[in-house]
Amino acid sequence: MPKNTATHLGNCIRTARQACSLTQQELADQCHVAIKTVQKIENGTMNPSFDILWPIVRRLGISGDALFYPELSDEELDIKHLIGKFRSCRPQERKFMLNTVDCMSEQFLAGHDMSKTEKPE
Repeated sequence: MPKNTATHLGNCIRTARQACSLTQQELADQCHVAIKTVQKIENGTMNPSFDILWPIVRRLGISGDALFYPELSDEELDIKHLIGKFRSCRPQERKFMLNTVDCMSEQFLAGHDMSKTEKPE
């Protein structure tokens, strides 16, 4: 794995772990890997196998697109992040999550003055 690719992977893992308010030890415990493994991945000094990377990516809800297409826009990465989190949940949790996002969206939209928003072309 080239150094810049390993660094990108490590940065993605670190950022997602911190966004989940997890320590390296907590992530390691939840994914059944050694803390040294998490540290090496985040430092960009380890090329993890699929068997190591898969539970970490699943736990953190990271989209494969975020890992393999670093040129994506922030908006697209946010969407992929939400999808990754959704997929990492169990079916009943997904339903709850979808209902919550739906409710929040409706609250946001109800507060918008539609005459001041951009119209689709």
